[in-house]
Amino acid sequence: MMSTTTTGSITQLAATIERRLSMSDQTILVLRQGVHGMPVADYAEAIRARLPEYNVVVASSRGEELERIPEADVATDRAIDGELMDQAENLRLFAGLSAGYDHLNLDRFAVDGVAMTNAAGVHGPNVAEQALGSVLLFARRLHEGLRRQQRNEWRHFQAHDLKGSTVTVVGLGAIGQAVVERLDGFGVDTIGIRYTPAKSGPTDKVIGFDDDAFDDALARTDYLILACPLSDATKGLVGADELTTMPPDSVLVNVARGGVVDTNALIAALRGSGGIRGAALDVTDPEPLPADHSLWNLENALVTPHMAGHTPSYYERRADILASNLHIVEETGRYTDLENQVVSPE
Repeated sequence: MMSTTTTGSITQLAATIERRLSMSDQTILVLRQGVHGMPVADYAEAIRARLPEYNVVVASSRGEELERIPEADVATDRAIDGELMDQAENLRLFAGLSAGYDHLNLDRFAVDGVAMTNAAGVHGPNVAEQALGSVLLFARRLHEGLRRQQRNEWRHFQAHDLKGSTVTVVGLGAIGQAVVERLDGFGVDTIGIRYTPAKSGPTDKVIGFDDDAFDDALARTDYLILACPLSDATKGLVGADELTTMPPDSVLVNVARGGVVDTNALIAALRGSGGIRGAALDVTDPEPLPADHSLWNLENALVTPHMAGHTPSYYERRADILASNLHIVEETGRYTDLENQVVSPE
């Protein structure tokens, strides 16, 4: 005679198998936008390799997106618009391709009962490497070396030491933590700034966004790295007052969102005496940066086109998260408690 525990386990296993069989009829729709100019067909192949039992469909045109979205149980891309949501009769999960989600209508997902996840963690290593590269570029003034090389000019220039400096990282999520990990061994002091300093972090000191604490940190910062989400609390976080508080020899590195920095104030600080030494900007406000924008012509500004998140492994990492989450759904029958979940269905 089987015990109650054994019977319960068998029942649970049978339910899981039944859910998995039902999931095998589901459609994952890969929308056409993608990220970093990488073909979405590569993303679809990465998903198929991990979830061969699913019907993975790639929409290569707007018409195909509209035609396919009614049958989709899961959709994935950087964004999904209202017109597609209106037609998404069976959609249960939208798997976002970016870590940020300020461009998405989260209320619409909640009202429609659609779970939404993001790509947090996918960008950590590569964005952190770009942030560190920017710090090293300004520390050793490699941009000046490149300019002199382009002029065939063998003339000495002076550089700076990174060792002994203070690096402040705003945002201690996956990217911020990856930045701090890569700073280990350079002999720097680190300050972390986050919403809830009680959570602590890998930096030597962790503070919140309290005005006095924030200003004190800025006043002793040599390199300020922004790696935080864009929110009401961080929009315009670094403006004229903050740039004036920073030491004149300091450098700003923004791998967060352009709106975290007041662009006009930054240009004034980069141009003026007593301003900051330089800025490395992977994100800008506005974005894309217009061809005639002042930032392009500043010798102490490095501008890259929002590409720090790129890695050849991007789609593989994102497909890993999607596969893991759909396995959770197979086990539980619910679109809740997923990895990187931003919105849970009502």
